[in-house]
Amino acid sequence: MKIATAAYPLDWLDSWAQYEDKLAAWVAEAAGNGAELLVFPEYGAMELSTLDGAAVAGDLEQSIHSVSEKMEEAAALHLKLAAGHGVHILGASAPVSGGLDRPVNRAELYTPSGARDHQDKQIMTRFEREDWGIAAGGPLKLFDTSLGRIGVLICYDSEFPLLGRALAEADVILVPSCTEALAGYWRVRIGAMSRALENQCVTVMASIIGANEWSEAVDMNTGMGGIFGPPDKGFPGTGVLAEGSLNQPGWTYAEADLEAIAHVRADGGVLNRLHWEEQLPRAKTVTKAALS
Repeated sequence: MKIATAAYPLDWLDSWAQYEDKLAAWVAEAAGNGAELLVFPEYGAMELSTLDGAAVAGDLEQSIHSVSEKMEEAAALHLKLAAGHGVHILGASAPVSGGLDRPVNRAELYTPSGARDHQDKQIMTRFEREDWGIAAGGPLKLFDTSLGRIGVLICYDSEFPLLGRALAEADVILVPSCTEALAGYWRVRIGAMSRALENQCVTVMASIIGANEWSEAVDMNTGMGGIFGPPDKGFPGTGVLAEGSLNQPGWTYAEADLEAIAHVRADGGVLNRLHWEEQLPRAKTVTKAALS
């Protein structure tokens, strides 16, 4: 499959039509370049809070509810674009209340057939849990699609090996991210590349970029798009299939070859995915060695 992953700047929106036009242009560009799977970043939906004015967009709690209230309308738009262009879209994630005690961080996957499902973030960052009150959501899912088996690890989730291991059957793991500083970007990127190594699969990182003075939640963002694989047979020696330019908006493209993934899993130079279980007994038998 050909994948497009976004380095996505948020905009101040004066009307819903402006958002429709923006999203339609982004999807049309990627589809026009042959992409079959489009990946938008974590919290990219926060720009929808600007439709309710500066006071709402700038307030942490009010911005949650503002965006959450608009996500069904956003879903209808994504489904229309997915069908119209014949593409799968991982929409930008959003805080979603949906009758829960506290909102979750949710990304929706849309297919050209009109199907949709969501993945919630599992582990919250300090900002999400201490300042924003975002809660962990539902379980990890493996999406069986016409393109292949797809998993989603939202930003911080990509930094935890056991979450990645739970998606060991995925051909492609999507990593939508929102990182304030360069260090945060690299933490998530290192996580995404590590999950590609361990699972011998392709991982796809999307980023918000740019400054947004109107928001306390997404006020400064650093990143770029990246698509990674295991540094092994059939893949680049660096593990980097494609990467964008730091903080430059636009799509980054790469092909994910499912046959190459199957081959490296069966006969790679190393077989990380098959040897995972060998860690467990050895990790439990650490002994202390005094050297003086």
